[in-house]
Amino acid sequence: MKLYLIRHAESENNARPAYERTEDPGLTPLGRLQANNLAKWLAHLPFDELVTSPFRRTLQTTKAILDAASETSRPVKLSVWHDVFERGGCFIGHGPKATQGGEGFNRDEILKWLQLAAESSVTIDASITSQGWWGAKQRETDEEAATRARRVVDRIEVQFAASQKCIVIVTHADFIRLLLAELIGDAMTMERLGPIRNAGITKLNLANQAWELDWLNSVSHLPPKLC
Repeated sequence: MKLYLIRHAESENNARPAYERTEDPGLTPLGRLQANNLAKWLAHLPFDELVTSPFRRTLQTTKAILDAASETSRPVKLSVWHDVFERGGCFIGHGPKATQGGEGFNRDEILKWLQLAAESSVTIDASITSQGWWGAKQRETDEEAATRARRVVDRIEVQFAASQKCIVIVTHADFIRLLLAELIGDAMTMERLGPIRNAGITKLNLANQAWELDWLNSVSHLPPKLC
C-alpha cells in the first residue's frame, strides 16, 4: 500500500505569536492558496481513500481537496478519524500550563464544513458525537499522544495493509512526527528532521511487511511564493 501523510495548509495560529493562538483556528489567505494548489495536485493522484482530522484547519484543507475532485466528477471516499488530531488535542491557550480543553466540532458541524458533493461519501468516527469531538477534556499528555500514534499505525495496518490501496491522511505536524517515529523510527532519528511544512507531503510504501520512506516533507507541488 501507499500512504501519504499531509500536513494541513497554513493556519491562523501558524501566522500568530504563541500568546495569540486559539484552540481551533482556520486557514489564513496564504493557507487557502496552499490548500488549493495541494488539491489540484491530488486531483491527479488516484488515491482510494481520504482521511482527515476533525480540526477546522484540516477540514478546510480537506474541503479544498473535495472541491477539486468534484470539478472532475471524481467521487471521494472520505473518513473523519477522531484519532489523527494534533498532539495535545483541542486545548485553550498556549504553553505547558494550558490544559483546559475546548469542545471541537460536533458531527453536524463537521458535515456542514465539508459540504460534500453528491458523488462523494463520508464516514465519521462514532466517537465524534453531538457534544464535540474533544468534549472539553483536559490537554493530552505527550505520553498519551505517543500511545495514540501507535494505535493509529495499528488502525492503518489493520484496515489497509492487506490491500494495494493508496491512502491520504490530512493531519498535523507534530502528529506526523509521532507517526513517523512509529513507522520508520528504527531507521531515522526524528530529532534530526526539520520543520514539517504546511501542505507538505510525506509518502511511505508498505512492502514485505515493512514501511519504506519514499518522500519526506515535499512541497514541490506548491509555487515557491507559497512555500
